Amino acid sequence: MRRLQRLSGHADYRGGPERDGTIHSKIGNPTQVTARIANFLSIQPDNSTSDYMHAEPSAQVRLLRAGESGEGQRLDNFLARHLKGVPRSHIYRIVRSGEVRVNGARAAADRKLLAGDLVRIPPVRTAQADAAPAAPALEFPVVFEDDHLLAINKPDGVAVHGGSGVRFGVIEALRAARPAAKFLELVHRLDRDTSGLLLIAKKRSALTALHAALRDRRADKRYLALVAGLWERGPVLADAPLFKYLTASGERRVRVDAQQGQESRTQFRPQERFACPALGRWGGLTLMQARLLTGRTHQIRVHLAHLGHPIVGDDKYGDEALNLALARGQVPGLPPFRRMFLHAAELAIDHPATGQRLALHAPLPDDCTRWLHELRAQCPQP
Repeated sequence: MRRLQRLSGHADYRGGPERDGTIHSKIGNPTQVTARIANFLSIQPDNSTSDYMHAEPSAQVRLLRAGESGEGQRLDNFLARHLKGVPRSHIYRIVRSGEVRVNGARAAADRKLLAGDLVRIPPVRTAQADAAPAAPALEFPVVFEDDHLLAINKPDGVAVHGGSGVRFGVIEALRAARPAAKFLELVHRLDRDTSGLLLIAKKRSALTALHAALRDRRADKRYLALVAGLWERGPVLADAPLFKYLTASGERRVRVDAQQGQESRTQFRPQERFACPALGRWGGLTLMQARLLTGRTHQIRVHLAHLGHPIVGDDKYGDEALNLALARGQVPGLPPFRRMFLHAAELAIDHPATGQRLALHAPLPDDCTRWLHELRAQCPQP
């Protein structure tokens, strides 16, 4: 089986257009970031709730008009901007309860606002200014950057934004590191334990254009995933509908559900297979390429688990016994591996200002590259 190219990268950058008009960009490995990233990864869970509950409530309902700067912004992000010190969990709660209204009607947290929309914000408690520490000023490995767009290679273990028990994420750390930046907004999201390409818009017009490209499926997003078992098929299109729900403990989960699920499509293509009898019933591992045709929460993870090949290290949908054995280094010849092996490796999208096609590449992190090297040495391809 032909190995996927660019499994490891060098610290080079190619920002110029190719003959076909595509701009290619790639960078060095994300594990070369400063020690401050390591400190960031070890931040304790959010304990701001107690501070928040002792804060004073705002006096009255507010009606805010979304101007041009709010065009295309998600409702939850709009609220977070105007409710400084309020935990994201509470913002989502008042949206779900219907206390927040857009033009007099209920609205979902991910609704995109239009210029002129009238947003009703109920009285809420706002934390005092010193209730929570400011986000640390952190930069991340840059894949591509200009006046309109920033693309980074996000390390695993870092949330993209604060909330749900996390004080701050990539976007808050970037804003702290770039205080002169007038506009920095996430274009899309990655799971906390997924590494790889993440886009940040530097202008409202860029955010709107990039959102449109993602919504109209004009972006090509490809991931690398190491999965349990030996993939016996060739390329596969997974189209099982996915339904998002909350567990009894409030944890967000996704399942295949033919009745309630949303259309979800992922193309899978095997890259390398590794026979490893020591893995018991799994018999080995397979490196897969996943191409997203829709963008549902946990889509790749749930589709692979549904196909009988869960991702290595996936603590929600993976094989607990396998993950534990790999994390403890209990597989002969293989060093411990303690993360989810899912990486956003490639993204092609039209530039929001010029329309030129951008081809972005993020190499695998060092820990994944080294572990694959050991896997190839210990587990021959069948």
